[in-house]
Amino acid sequence: CSVAVVGQGYVGLSVAAGAAAAGMTVSGIDSDAARIRALTDGELVVPGVDESAFAEAVASGRLRFTTDTAVAATADVVLVCVPTPVADHRPDLSFVEAAGRAVAEHLQAGTLVILESTTFPGTTENLLRPILESGGLRAGDDFALAYSPERIDPGNPKYGLRNTPRIVGGLDPTATELAAAFYRTVVDDVEELSSCRAAEMAKLLENTFRMVNIALVNELATLCSSQGLDVWEVIRAAATKPFGYMPFYPGPGVGGHCIPLDPTYLSWQSRRDTGRPFRLVELAQDINAQMPTYVATRIVDTLNDRGITIRGARILGLGVTYKPDVGDIRESAALEVLALLHRRGAEVLYSDPFVDQVSEHGLELASTVVDEELLAGVDCVALLTPHEAFDYTGLLAAAPLVFDARNALRDRTSPDVVTL
Repeated sequence: CSVAVVGQGYVGLSVAAGAAAAGMTVSGIDSDAARIRALTDGELVVPGVDESAFAEAVASGRLRFTTDTAVAATADVVLVCVPTPVADHRPDLSFVEAAGRAVAEHLQAGTLVILESTTFPGTTENLLRPILESGGLRAGDDFALAYSPERIDPGNPKYGLRNTPRIVGGLDPTATELAAAFYRTVVDDVEELSSCRAAEMAKLLENTFRMVNIALVNELATLCSSQGLDVWEVIRAAATKPFGYMPFYPGPGVGGHCIPLDPTYLSWQSRRDTGRPFRLVELAQDINAQMPTYVATRIVDTLNDRGITIRGARILGLGVTYKPDVGDIRESAALEVLALLHRRGAEVLYSDPFVDQVSEHGLELASTVVDEELLAGVDCVALLTPHEAFDYTGLLAAAPLVFDARNALRDRTSPDVVTL
């Protein structure tokens, strides 16, 4: 089986490596020539992709990279794994449209086309299908069309591509069956759905569920702080209940390419199709969007309690990626917190083993090496993204004050540590 994967971000590259590991011949396609050159040279320049899986796929010779979409003409399966960002609170499907046009130019009869990009219900059937059919072939008659959303959690040591179940919905039962058969060679478990739209909605439900529950505990964190309660203790206690509850945790905000953006598709589609707002989603988004400001204010207040004004204070941010142990700063709440402190007059520094430089939110900074001298010379360390590589023992020994926004120091007690 030959596979063409359009889009070599962490989603496309991960599934391309997985298909190669399953014995398929895979062409990874991307319009970024620099990225293709680096990948061809064996350099993993895409954050969030399993390094060993990538290295093994390239070494096997079964995974190759190109900017030429014409290779789709010889593929049995074409996967579309391109970004679906949000612009002005509306889904931006321009990447899907461009990928669809490129595939349509080379589409052959008998090909299976699968969209993996997160999007709102109806995209596969109403947007991608007409584009693919513009070359004269007809979905369901000449080629098969299906939707199967990515379910990759970058940095998750327990669940990877192979052991995370896939959901698949096709334009018709044959397409569903074909897509399911393909994914069963790559992952251990596949759930077949009745339609593309059902699979598209299921993906949005997954991410919206997480976003809403994070908003709940973020709101709870602000309430607990005003009540003199430890929100981490409260969550830990609630999690002892073996049914009807699962723990979520507060933080400086919600980041990454999925959780802050994907629920917007639901609220946008609800207003477009029904004229009604998706009230719970929009409220949750508002709560999460306020968390960087809340965390920055807590840091300012913590300094004030110690007689230190924010103007001129030296603050070291530990971790600027959106989640621990992943080199991705998209929608990073940690960067927003540092930018807010900078705008209030603080001298801001940061350290992150995954990010050498940042140019975001008005910040132009380079990562600094953390040592005892640096820690002793700052007024506060803001622990925003707790990477495993950080020396927490050294941090506690040398830093005069630590604001722990993620409860990373939960097993270490010190009067110089303040938690969210």
